[in-house]
Amino acid sequence: MAIRLIVGLGNPGPEYEQTRHNAGFWLVDNLANGTANCRLAREARFNALTARGNIAAQEVWLLEPQTYMNRSGLAVGALARFYKIAPDEILVAHDELDLPPGAAKIKKGGSSGGHNGLKDITAALGTQDYWRLRIGIGHPRAMNLQQVVADFVLHRPRREEQLLIDEAIARSLDVIPLMCQGKPEAAMLQLHTVK
Repeated sequence: MAIRLIVGLGNPGPEYEQTRHNAGFWLVDNLANGTANCRLAREARFNALTARGNIAAQEVWLLEPQTYMNRSGLAVGALARFYKIAPDEILVAHDELDLPPGAAKIKKGGSSGGHNGLKDITAALGTQDYWRLRIGIGHPRAMNLQQVVADFVLHRPRREEQLLIDEAIARSLDVIPLMCQGKPEAAMLQLHTVK
């Protein structure tokens, strides 16, 4: 199935804008300003920023929920129901503790891995069977930091981490057209093959 809805996860508000938890927002912002060539605008009925753009000659919705992370499913479920978008036509971009900065992976389904945004989307859609674009931010333990995970994700990455995250987002943007054409295997092969 071709992707028809790309969701970026994050928390709204300037105090969260540069935090690790907003990696999904960063990807969708880049997509709107680049490949999709569209403008995100507030859509009250979905409690989100939305845009309709074209990627690889396919009409695609972009969505950034404007609820807090743990209520992301409200916006995703509402837009998906309104436009009759099936779960396997949805790609959710989010920060991933289990991948180091600089890594990005695509997968379909699976558990939320403790990610509250994914938990809420799974509840809203009634299934785990949607695509995820996991943007590595690293784990505080793997980085020898004493921060609690909740504190870690709500802080800015260090400069060198930010550069790696930006590179992972750039590589992800390169494969999104393949996802929108219904070629997930090709997208995964390209993204997961480190050059």
